[in-house]
Parts: sequence; C-alpha cells; structure tokens
Amino acid sequence: MEIPSKYDPQNAENRWYDYWMQHKYFHSTPDDREPYTIVIPPPNVTGVLHMGHMLNNTIQDLLTRRARMMGKNACWVPGMDHASIATEAKVVAKLKEEGVNKSDLTREEFLKHAWEWTDKYGGVILEQLKKLGCSCDWDRTAFTMDEERYASVIKVFVDLFNKGQIYRGYRMVNWDPEAQTTLSDEEVIYEEKQGLLYYLEYQIEGSDEKVTIATTRPETILGDTAICINPNDERFQHLKGKKAIVPICNRVIPIIEDDYVDIEFGTGCLKVTPAHDINDKALGEKHKLETIDIFNADASLNSFGMHYEGKDRFVVRNEISKELEEKGILVKKEQYMNNVGTSERTKAVIEPRLSDQWFLKMEDLVKPAIKGVLGSDEIKFFPKKFENTYRHWMENIRDWNISRQLWWGQQIPAYYFGDGQDDFVVAETKEYALHLANEKLSVTSSGIEKTLTIDDLKQDEDVLDTWFSSWLWPMSVFGGITDPDNEEVNYYYPTNDLVTGPDIIFFWVARMIISGYEYRDARPFENVYFTGLVRDKQRRKMSKSLGNSPDALELIKQYGADGVRVGLLLSSAAGNDLMFDEDLCQQGKNFANKIWNGFRLVKGWEVAELPQPEASKMGIAWYESKFNQTLAEIEDHFSKYRISDALMAIYKLVWDDYSSSLLEIIKPAYQQPIDKITFDQVSHIFEQNLKLLHPFMPFLTEEVWQHIAVRTPKDALIIAEWPKVGAIDTGLINGYEFADGVISGIRTIRKEKNIPMKEALEVSVMNEQKATNDWDAVIQKLTNVSEISYVNTAVDGALSFRVKANEYFIPISGAIDIEAEIAKIQEELKYTKGFLTSVQKKLSNERFVNNAPEQVIATERKKQADAEAKIETLEKSLASLE
Repeated sequence: MEIPSKYDPQNAENRWYDYWMQHKYFHSTPDDREPYTIVIPPPNVTGVLHMGHMLNNTIQDLLTRRARMMGKNACWVPGMDHASIATEAKVVAKLKEEGVNKSDLTREEFLKHAWEWTDKYGGVILEQLKKLGCSCDWDRTAFTMDEERYASVIKVFVDLFNKGQIYRGYRMVNWDPEAQTTLSDEEVIYEEKQGLLYYLEYQIEGSDEKVTIATTRPETILGDTAICINPNDERFQHLKGKKAIVPICNRVIPIIEDDYVDIEFGTGCLKVTPAHDINDKALGEKHKLETIDIFNADASLNSFGMHYEGKDRFVVRNEISKELEEKGILVKKEQYMNNVGTSERTKAVIEPRLSDQWFLKMEDLVKPAIKGVLGSDEIKFFPKKFENTYRHWMENIRDWNISRQLWWGQQIPAYYFGDGQDDFVVAETKEYALHLANEKLSVTSSGIEKTLTIDDLKQDEDVLDTWFSSWLWPMSVFGGITDPDNEEVNYYYPTNDLVTGPDIIFFWVARMIISGYEYRDARPFENVYFTGLVRDKQRRKMSKSLGNSPDALELIKQYGADGVRVGLLLSSAAGNDLMFDEDLCQQGKNFANKIWNGFRLVKGWEVAELPQPEASKMGIAWYESKFNQTLAEIEDHFSKYRISDALMAIYKLVWDDYSSSLLEIIKPAYQQPIDKITFDQVSHIFEQNLKLLHPFMPFLTEEVWQHIAVRTPKDALIIAEWPKVGAIDTGLINGYEFADGVISGIRTIRKEKNIPMKEALEVSVMNEQKATNDWDAVIQKLTNVSEISYVNTAVDGALSFRVKANEYFIPISGAIDIEAEIAKIQEELKYTKGFLTSVQKKLSNERFVNNAPEQVIATERKKQADAEAKIETLEKSLASLE
C-alpha cells in the first residue's frame, strides 16, 4: 500500500468511520465478557455541536475505546432529550413565521408539527458527533419521547403516585412568563441586579395619617391585601386594628401584626401581596387574607390592573411609578441590589405564581442516594470536591415540581371525571383510568347509580418536566422500567462511568442516583467524571451571544478530529474549566503530523539481514522499559480520571522518547539499510504506541495501523489488545538519562566552542555516579565521539564543563579562554541567585502560601530546589577554574 507524503485527516476520518460502522465494532450485545457501559448525557433535540459537547463526548469516546481494547464488552448508548421548553419554543416560533398561532391549534395538531420539526432537525447533533469519532452503539439510539421512554415515564409516575410520593397541590411556583410554564427550583438562576427601592405612602382609613412602605415592585400594589407590622415595633403600636387604603385602586386592607417583619428593613411596614410572593403567601394563609392575582400568564396585567390591563409588568413598573409620583404618593427612590430569579432556559425574569401543580416528595427518596455517594462510597465523584455540592443540595432538598404547562412532553396520566378536588384517577391507560374512576365513583356516590364512559374522562393538560424522563435514562435505555428483569438491563446496569458537567449535578446526576436506588436498588453508575466549562482565553464562558465560540465542525475541518481532540484534552483537568485556545488544536495537528512522519521514516528504510548494532540493542531495551514505566503512569492516571495527565504522558513518550530519542538511536547511516532485528522490534514498539494513542486519536492511529501491515477486519486497531505493563528496568532508564545528559552536554560544547560534528572527539566524563560504559555506543553514535573515559575528578590541565548539576562533568583538551569561561559562569551565578531570592520571597509570604493552589506551591518549591542545586554546581565549576 502506497504511503501518502502527508496525512489527510478528512479522507482518513470518513473512510475509517465508515469501516468501523460497516464491521459493527461499536455494536454491543450481552455475552460472557465483562460489560463496560456508558450512557450519553442526552443533548437537546434542538442542539448543535458546541465546544462543551466536544469535550464531554471526546472523554466518553476515549473511555469507551480503551475499555473495548481491554477486552470488555463496551456499550456506549447515544440518544437525545426532547427538551420540552426549548423545543416547544422553536416550534411555536416556526409556526408564527408561517402565520399560525399555537392557540389556534388542537393539541394533536401541534404535536404533529413538533414531530415534523424533530424528524427534520433532531438528529443533527448525533450526526455531528460521528465527525468527532464517537464510537456509540448507534443501533441503540434512544429518545426521551420515543415509545419505550414514554412508557417508562408514565409507569414511574403511576407507581410513585400509588406509593403516595406524588401529589397535586395549589402552591406558589416559579413561573416562566415567556415559556408560560412552571419551573423547578433548580431551573431558576439567581442573579444580582441593580434595581430601585420605591417608598410609597398608604393612607390610614378615617384619618390624615399615612404610613410609608418600601417595595422593589410598585406594580404589585394592585394585588395588596394587607399591611403588616411587627407587634414589637413601638413606632406602630397605634396602628393595631386599623386599616389602610391601597393607592390608585383605593382598596381598603387590614393592618396585621406578625414578627416575620424585620423592624430594621425598609420602613418596618410590609405590604402583603399573597399571590406574588412566597413569604407573603405564608402570611396570607396564616392571617386568612384575600389573594388577588394581578398577572396574566405572560406577566401582563389582568383586569385587576385597572387602566394598566394588558401591559407588560416592566412597562407598568415605569408607568405606575410616574403616576404615584404625580399623585404625591411616591416619597423617594433609592438604588438597591436585588437577587432576581431568571429562567435557566429562556432567561426571562421568574414570576412567583399560585397554581395547581404536581409535586414529587423528595425527603425519603433522597436517603439511599445520599448514602450511595457520601456514606458507602458506592458512587465516586471526580473531582471529589463536588461531593460537598451534592451534600448541600440533597440535605436541603425541596419537593420537585414535575408538571409543565406545555404540550411537547409526556402528558400527565391523570384523568378527571368531576368538579371535586379529588375527582381524578391516575393510570397508565385511559381504559384502566375509566375502570378506576368507576370504582372510585361507586365508593363515593352514596348509593347513587352512575357509570362513566370514556368520554367522561378528561386527561390533565400538563406534561411532565423533561428531567422526569432523563432521570430514568440509565435504566430506560435498556428497557429496565417497563421490563425490569430483561437480559439487557441485568447485564448492562449499573453502568460504569458518567461524564457530565457540574452545572447539571442537581438537574440530572442526583436525580438519576435517586431513581436508580428507588427502581433497581442499585447505583446507576460507579464513577462520575465532572468536566469543567469551556472558556475562552479571557475566561469568559463560550456562548453564541458573545460570539466567542468557534464552529466545532470548522475546527475539525481545519485541524482534523484527532487534532481537536488532543487540543481539548491537553488542558482539561477534571472539574477545572478549560481555557480553550485554538493553538492547542494546532498542537494536536502537529502531533498527528509528527507521528505520520515518524511512520514514513521507518517505512522508508531498507531492511537487511545484518547484525544488530549495540546502540540499537541498548535503545530498544531502554525504550521497552520506558514504555512500561509510562504505561504504569497512564494506568494510574486513568484510575484517578486524570485524563489530561494520561494524554500528556503518552504525548511525551511518543514525541520525546520515541520520535526524538529512539528513532535517532536506531536510525541507519545515510543510504544504509537497517538490520531486520531492529526494524521488527521498532515496528512492534510503534504498534504498541499506536494502541496507547488510539483512544485519543482514533482516526490517525487506525490509518497508520492499517498501513503497517495487511490487516483483516478482526485485526483492526479499534479492537486490538490494550498493552499490559511489563518489566521495568530502572537501571536502564537511569542509564539512558545519564547518557542523554552526556550527549546533550557534548552537543552544547560543540555548539559553544564551534567544533563541527565531522571532527571526532575524545572526551573524559567526570562521573560521580560511577556509571558503566554500557551506553558508550549510543553516545558515540549520536555525538561522533571516538573515545570516552570516565574519571572521578577533573583531568589535569583540562577545563571541566558543567553538563548536569551534581552528576558529571565533561572535560575537553584544547586551548580555552579561561577568563571568558569564568565571566560566563559568574554572570549565570548572579542571575540564578537573584532568581532564588525572588522565589524564596514568594514562599515566605504567608498570604501567598495559604491561598495559592497546592500545585502552584509545589511548583515554586521545585523552582527553589532546582535553583539551589544549580548554584552549587556553578560554584563548583567556578572553583575548578580559579
């Protein structure tokens, strides 16, 4: 097979992905092997590939590919999330462009449009993941709204309702006026925003006296039903039992007393609007106050808004403040920092709203999930620091509002048959609901004969929160809810690894753990690897709105999928944000080219039956030990999910030890053949390198692997055996380090003294370590040294050149400018002492040591040790010259 002069990523990527798909390397079915299971965090059906997806899925892919090579039955399940709020918004917007309003459609008509939109755009992101090289079992692609997942959600809802865990209640909820649905507490993002505090005067009924209240939302005065004072506030004792008049609407409201009111805040008088504040609602229930809702679903004012009816709440805020000012009711305004809740999906400001909703009790459900992470260590977080975040949320959890006022989603299986509060049943099918409704009716109808028909039942209009489907994901993708004892779920569950972002630890991770213990009495996964957020060089989160997020597919086109994967992973420590720089992708591309060129170099050598040179023999023996030592490091990194460190170890092994060192040691002389023993050994070594690289750079490595020899499908790299750690000869490794230092030192001397390579040298090496001469052949080959002698002291009449601190010196005979050498060493000594002083000053700063990350402190201490060692060596060199 002819080897192209340059690696062509696009050609290789398309060709090998098709090859892998054709031979079903990604597909998994239960067998007698150990399973390795990972489920994709399902991207939104509305989504396209962005940098966060790139990072997350690259990590999942490399874990899956490595497990496959380790002989495990690797199963990576892909899929998508139906994303109720986002998808419905997209469909509504599309219909609006076509002149159609959602309100003009029936539910069935709207869902038809939603499915058409999903079928057209829904698979985009999954196709893009293939470009990245993701080795998902595409035959298993799941969707949270497909038949199996839909049935699973309904079954779980019915089960939890029957257990008394789900209830329907009239509660204050988080209302998104843009999406016009409720949100759970976790979907509300609180942001500090600069606002105003308005001081308004309320007249006391039957007198000229006025009280001042402070509010951040003057538009809500139209819903006021009381003024509250603290019973211990002496300033307002005379107001007890009196009434006040609400400005503009002139409603007479009672003045109530409650120690909830903070005497120190504002004016000490609190306006109470039970329909629009959760704390006011509690006061309203306690004091039996009237509840007046002044908002429509879109947060415009309703008929209680009087002449502001139909206007948006923020428009009204400006207009009503002007009216209050004109009427002398607005006393003053002050700047005020306020914590404002916004929708995680639409970014709209949340409106507290009273509504009939469905809730899931969480207090008991969370107990096994808390123990699974914090008690038994059954589930491990990487990095561990996120356990504290998990603990705080789980121990302070509130009931989960699981209903949404949308049409796109799993419709709540509650069926109403009367006007009473309890005139409903919950069932998986409408037919069984009818049976239950008639049973319930016969018990409550006091002997009145009545039989319901199917037409008498009306299903709840709401759908379930999207997360209520994805919390079942590790089970539902294997049919583990509808058929809990099937072969697949028993084989693949629990899964092994979950790779996700810490921003959905509450939305998804914690809830999957809860449902796993509830429905299988087992953890859903063993390890959770939290990636950081991908940020730009200015530390800004990448987003479309900022325009700082590169096009993922364009990056792949420019640098190749392997180059982008390497670029992302080189600086991606678990849990830490990644400062993305496109130069990293260029570095990945350069690495791919380095591997390709090294391959072409070896394949271009003529091979002959010759004795193996001693230098090649030593080089091969050293590299095999170095490989095993590095592989042991890599395995340790993987066990601790230090993915970036694992890649860096491989990168250094291949770039420095293999490409820059080993190939140089074994390279035959110009236009001379290489011996077959060395060629075969280095070819095997190169194949071992490719195996380590494959999970990180799947396309390039498969391309090179298939060029090395003629392979059948069963010999493809994707299913090759992952290397096992072999013997590590530390003597060889240390010996090479010594030799490499000598080589580097001789080359430096040649350069500094302008001694050409063609001129053979005789050198004496000052060897305090008393190394053997095993490496002489390598040193002589790479430095053109004809003779090497080892001495324990400097040679008489020769200048000792420093090569490596505290280890050895290389003297060379000849005419040397001693004064110039002394001046040079003195200058370096002065600089090094100054550097040491700056490091010591930093380390003596208590504030720096206490606040800097541990890794930074360790780096500074290493700098100090290195500088001290260098100073000692320089002083020793100087003494030998003076």
